[in-house]
Amino acid sequence: MSTNKLLLGILAGLAIGATAGILMAPDKGSNTRKKISKKGNDYVDRVGSEFNSIIENITTKADHLKAEVAHLMENGQPTKGAPLSSTYTKKV
Repeated sequence: MSTNKLLLGILAGLAIGATAGILMAPDKGSNTRKKISKKGNDYVDRVGSEFNSIIENITTKADHLKAEVAHLMENGQPTKGAPLSSTYTKKV
């Protein structure tokens, strides 16, 4: 699932949940707005955390790929256990 779709889904869910909460709330309006605001902040924090995790994962994979490419350029062979090792075939 792409990150854009994930964020769009989360934002749509937040909007639908907030609307349903307002319409069905047994509390006073001010209390309901506070609850919705808190939930919104919780969702933003969660999305931010997920986004940071995704970025960290991509950065780690990019660093490994850079190291593998550098090794290939120096030695002409992939490192053992590297992601590119299984797709690399040496032409004679």
